[in-house]
Amino acid sequence: MKKLVVLGGGESGVGTAILGKKEGFDVFVSDKGVITEKYKEVLRNFEIEWEEQKHTEAKVLEADVVMKSPGIPDTVALVKRLREREIPVISEIEFAANHTSAMFIGITGSNGKTTTTMLTHHILKQGGLNVNMAGNIGDSFAKQVAENDAPYYVLELSSFQLDGIKDFVPHIAILTNITPDHLDRYDYKFENYIASKFRIVMNQNEDDYFIYDADDEVITQYIKKNPIRSRLLPFSLTKKIENGAYLEDNNIKIIIDNNEIIMPTTDLSLKGNHNVKNAMAAATVSQLLKIRKTTIRECLENFHGVEHRLESVLKINNVQYINDSKATNVNATFYALDAMKSATVWIVGGVDKGNDYTELFPLVNEKVKAIICLGVDNSKIINAFGNCVDNIVETQSMKEAVNMAYKIAERNESVLLSPACASFDLFKNYEERGRQFKEAVREL
Repeated sequence: MKKLVVLGGGESGVGTAILGKKEGFDVFVSDKGVITEKYKEVLRNFEIEWEEQKHTEAKVLEADVVMKSPGIPDTVALVKRLREREIPVISEIEFAANHTSAMFIGITGSNGKTTTTMLTHHILKQGGLNVNMAGNIGDSFAKQVAENDAPYYVLELSSFQLDGIKDFVPHIAILTNITPDHLDRYDYKFENYIASKFRIVMNQNEDDYFIYDADDEVITQYIKKNPIRSRLLPFSLTKKIENGAYLEDNNIKIIIDNNEIIMPTTDLSLKGNHNVKNAMAAATVSQLLKIRKTTIRECLENFHGVEHRLESVLKINNVQYINDSKATNVNATFYALDAMKSATVWIVGGVDKGNDYTELFPLVNEKVKAIICLGVDNSKIINAFGNCVDNIVETQSMKEAVNMAYKIAERNESVLLSPACASFDLFKNYEERGRQFKEAVREL
């Protein structure tokens, strides 16, 4: 019996353990932290052996294959030891993909991947396909393969998940954009992070498709130097595309092998240029999979978006409150500010991941009337924007930040939470940060 060791007892780890057990592996789950009660219960029910608050090295090194959770860096001593012994260390994506014959639509990028994943899944489902959604979102991919496998999967893939693939190949791959993010995991080298994202196409061939943003310099430069075997279907807001998607007179046009679909951007339920791109990517997939054009149009008109991503919360005294807590990097906040149509009170701050704020200066000059800092250390934000905005306030809690915004914002203006930073200094994660924002707004 082959031995599967799972490092990390979270969603992806426990899902992999369930699938491993079903496929006849001898499974052992090891977590350096504490495994939550919910997951312990599952492991007990499936009679899977586990340990917490330690990795027993002797047991881990007995593995035939190791599934490593995406949160564990490759630089950890135990992972290095496994590699020295040539024991395969893979991600949940690689493991689960080996146990299903489904077709995969894989979506990665620094920003926009969650919206694009949910939108693609929404259209395919409404179009009548039996399709699951997994990866960096929702229930574990491996668990779904074990318990309710489907012929199609839309997978949101982080760079960490792609680092752990060997043979995984999506029939359709989407790369939404690449901007510097998570550089602390890539030796602070942007090129390492870029290469990681492009692993999504490494096993594709001429029968597969690669959908990408042709306006993204980083992507187009990489493609020039590194030929890609699959069929390229770019999308663009600025240039005309022969095979792919582009914008013409406020209409999205998608052309694949002379088959055309046209959709006015005014009908899109999600606002902002970045969402036009997300819609292009999702609609291109749907066109490839022969979803009816009317279904694609209806779905783009009625899709409500992702929680914590430019989410309209409430209008109070004619001031619109918007929750964009999912903006954990500068580029995501750029999109949010770009989508603002009125003077904005901007709530920003948290754990800085080596941010360079210069690209935000033009938008801040044009749209932001006051900045409310929400972080333990706000000095970098104050230094960056001191010359752009007269009114910069520091706060220590979400309630205080929202109350301050309420005092500053006037009729027909907006209050935008778009932190551009990670949340770990004051909150558990960006979801908790967004929920606290919504609660504080509702209490006004």
